[in-house]
Formats: sequence, C-alpha cells, structure tokens
Amino acid sequence: MEEVRVSIDEDGNVKLTVFGVGGPRCVALTEKLESLLGGDLVREFTSEYAQTTGVQEQQKVRQKA
Repeated sequence: MEEVRVSIDEDGNVKLTVFGVGGPRCVALTEKLESLLGGDLVREFTSEYAQTTGVQEQQKVRQKA
C-alpha cells in the first residue's frame, strides 16, 4: 500500500514521508504536492530508497518567510 504522510512543525516546515513505494517512484509520487507547497526542498533518502519495495523517503519542504 502506498502512503504519503504530511506533517508540519511549529515553525511551518513541512515534512513528507513516503511508505510502500520502490526506488525513485517516491519522488515522482510527491512531485505535484511539492510544487503546490513551494519553498525550498531538502530530500533525505533512507537506506530503503535503493530497494524496489518497502521504501520510506523523507522530504522536507521549507516555507520561505
């Protein structure tokens, strides 16, 4: 099951975490959401990124003040 979790911290930083998507598909899955959110993007890939199943990716989108 593919899942994208969105969390926003007290400073307004947005974090996207992707579950159940293999390899670079997780980036494609969140592309539209990232463009809607705007801001600077910092990607942090987990070790599972290189796998084809069970991937978890964390993305942080910083909102410009």
